[in-house]
Amino acid sequence: MQGFGGSMLGGGIGNVLAPHSSSPAGTSIQINGTITVQKTNILDLVNAGASVVDNTADLLGQKVKLQLVSVEADPVTKTGKRSQSVSVQNWFLAFDGITVGDVTSTISFTVDRNFGVPGALIIQNNHLNEFYLKSVSLVLPDQSTINFMCNSWVYNVSKYKSDRIFFSNRHCLPIDTPQGLLTLRQQELINLRGDGTGERQEWDRIYDYATYNDLGFPDFSKDLSRPVLGGSNELPYPRRCRTGRKPSAADPNSESLTFILEDIYIPRDERFNVVKNSDFLGDGLKAIVHILIPALESFFQVHNNHFESLKDVKNLYDKGINLTGFLPTSLPQAEQPFILSPFELINELTDTTDGDPSLLRYPVPQVIANDELAWISDKEFARQVLAGLNPLTIQSLKVFPPTSALDPATYGPQISAITASYLEPQLEGLNLQQALDQDKLYIVDYNDLYLLYLTKINAQSEAQAYASRTIFYLTDDGTLKPIAIELTLPPTPSTAASMMDRLCCCNRLVDKDFYHSSLRRVFTPPLSDSKDWLWELAKVHVATNDSGYHQLVSHWLTTHAVIEPFVIAAHRQLSALHPLNIFLLPHFKNTMAINSSARKLLINAGGIIENTFTTGGYSMEISSVAYRDSWRFDQQGLPGDLISRGIAVVDPSAKYGLRLLIADYPFAVDGLDIWDATEKCVEDYVNIYYKDDATVLADQELQLWWSEARNVGHGDKKAEQWWPQASTKSDLVRILTTIIWIASAHHAAVNFGQYAYGGYMPNHPTITRRLIPEEGSKEYVELLQDPEKFLLSSVNGRIQATIVLTTIELLSTHAKEEEYLGYRISNWTDNKAAVTAIGALSDRLAQIEQLISQRNSDPNLKNRLGPAGVPYTLLFPSSKPGLTGAGIPNSISI
Repeated sequence: MQGFGGSMLGGGIGNVLAPHSSSPAGTSIQINGTITVQKTNILDLVNAGASVVDNTADLLGQKVKLQLVSVEADPVTKTGKRSQSVSVQNWFLAFDGITVGDVTSTISFTVDRNFGVPGALIIQNNHLNEFYLKSVSLVLPDQSTINFMCNSWVYNVSKYKSDRIFFSNRHCLPIDTPQGLLTLRQQELINLRGDGTGERQEWDRIYDYATYNDLGFPDFSKDLSRPVLGGSNELPYPRRCRTGRKPSAADPNSESLTFILEDIYIPRDERFNVVKNSDFLGDGLKAIVHILIPALESFFQVHNNHFESLKDVKNLYDKGINLTGFLPTSLPQAEQPFILSPFELINELTDTTDGDPSLLRYPVPQVIANDELAWISDKEFARQVLAGLNPLTIQSLKVFPPTSALDPATYGPQISAITASYLEPQLEGLNLQQALDQDKLYIVDYNDLYLLYLTKINAQSEAQAYASRTIFYLTDDGTLKPIAIELTLPPTPSTAASMMDRLCCCNRLVDKDFYHSSLRRVFTPPLSDSKDWLWELAKVHVATNDSGYHQLVSHWLTTHAVIEPFVIAAHRQLSALHPLNIFLLPHFKNTMAINSSARKLLINAGGIIENTFTTGGYSMEISSVAYRDSWRFDQQGLPGDLISRGIAVVDPSAKYGLRLLIADYPFAVDGLDIWDATEKCVEDYVNIYYKDDATVLADQELQLWWSEARNVGHGDKKAEQWWPQASTKSDLVRILTTIIWIASAHHAAVNFGQYAYGGYMPNHPTITRRLIPEEGSKEYVELLQDPEKFLLSSVNGRIQATIVLTTIELLSTHAKEEEYLGYRISNWTDNKAAVTAIGALSDRLAQIEQLISQRNSDPNLKNRLGPAGVPYTLLFPSSKPGLTGAGIPNSISI
């Protein structure tokens, strides 16, 4: 039996164990061990006397008790043999009641010599309060050890309908489960699935699915209602964790919510650990929403909310904002408690060193650290498409002109207004067809996704935006050059009606001249060194489209949202004994916690995203449309992604079998190294437990996990034919590598550069408030008189810019306890080959770090630094804590 083998299984523990000294010779033996816990800190309790109650209960015999379960089945019960329960001794002596840290106590079990190898343990907490059980380690009489890495909150026994069960680190496939553990293995999965009814409570451990029907507040205002995402063809979505909250009175399809920021249910073990620094994240977001935003609104009612110049923006870092007199002196009771003082949290998030929580001053973003004006150059604008915050949208342009898939009667002509005459003067002597044939043309196309919602977006109070297409030319030195930007507005109702008449009468596309030029404008860069401010404004609108797409699709949807169903399904279908459970667990850590925080504060109605991005109240709908129209699991791994975007072609002679059409594409070059190292590790691990394809098909837990993740967790796409079937070892390797890639490197690439590039608002605005003026208009004269002021009047004001700045600094910061790709906690498994596989990954990643450093030092690789001098380190595997712009955590934990 894989993981439990050896002579100990055949005839009990046998003669390797000595009899217990106080028992008749040969009848019993003693197993000693330790239990390590973290007790609940006094500051976490409803009242400071709760620890005293626990200690008193312990002295009176209401103790924490453990019971061992053998891998050997009892001949009568047909379930695992059980030891007598033992109590954890001296509980009250091991903790001072104030600090949080590991507390280790000794335990000792007396069992029959034919008991067999302990394979599970049952724990009962008879104290009032919960504690965090980290591990149990047993030493057998032959001095071998059995480890139980528990890492779970254990509540009072009254909170559970069945025993709390923990399995040892000797993982095995279902077919190899020892007879004594079969019932417990099945029972624990049943416990975690629940029955799909009732409202979940804090102590519950139930994993189940629900649609995104909790983003709005329909009971408070019609304006705060939001459609249900998921469960329909129009607005499909991945599922999130079910909470069972009551329906809203105003909208029975939505869950009822309040504005009080109580925790949204997720299984207790998915919440941030009490010592995990990411607790700081949830409380930091609360501080932003409940303290900083009201203070800023009050401050800018007195002071000017508009930036007057680029120097004015730079003062956020040089001088900061003094909020003295605008911060509250205390918090309303409903908004407490914070683990730390909210004022301390805000102060921690900024760069002030004088300890004054009223002063907001931010670190200088990397994009302007070396050159304050490099960001505005066309070269840096193009470089960021390959090595910036959102390097996932550029595609090879294969067919010209670009076309739309939208109904022309409603959204205007399908064929782009960009013609060859706009492009050919900038193609280094090539004609258009030659440039296409030589793979020289690339596009970032946000036209259709934005155009679907643009009428609604521009009807909002502040937003005025376009849908954009940007075409780039790959120059002879390997860098990109933006050569045309098309900005489109939707037709007005009267224009749309006229277009429909023409379509019906003439059965052809609307004439270009008929579709008014102000609704489709094409901008090209100046051919001389002179500044063209219309071109610069066009780039600002493209950057703002990119901000919305990055945050809603590249970041939230394709990492945070799509991973959660795999997490839920894994806990419901993969036993803790399953080797894939423990293998994937580090890549799922804290993801449900950060997602629940996002639903409360970031992506909810009236949340930070809606208040600071052009997409406003339609933000999450737009992400749903992107999921509907473009998300495919088979294209989420890096090779599939690059091929689908036409950026790479299959070439057996090339490194990793792929040839990049843009050789100096930092995200892809570094990413393929990371992908290959991860895939090799996954392959090594799979080979340990699966001897052939038949073993994969026979693994019932694996098959149920993959089926449920596809058919329920991603149920709106269950009929798609591109889902892999998990029927072979190679299928399984690709599935696991893709999931790990999404949770680690993909997320790192789009998350930890947010402050470096978005921290300087003019480089990556999140909202546009003015359209580009027509030549000869009053606004055009205003632009020419003071271009900087006009540009800044078109984008985020001070309130929005500061809220975004604070939020993305928080999101870009690594916690002190962050666990990076290639890392595992000690004793995570007793399988030495599995430990070796992870060790090999760690070694490969160290070599990749050296390669990345060498590339960033190579002057021939012009896209590694660019005019702004920001080295590409977003896929550098390791990092120190803080705001580093590097590091690949194991999971989506922030």
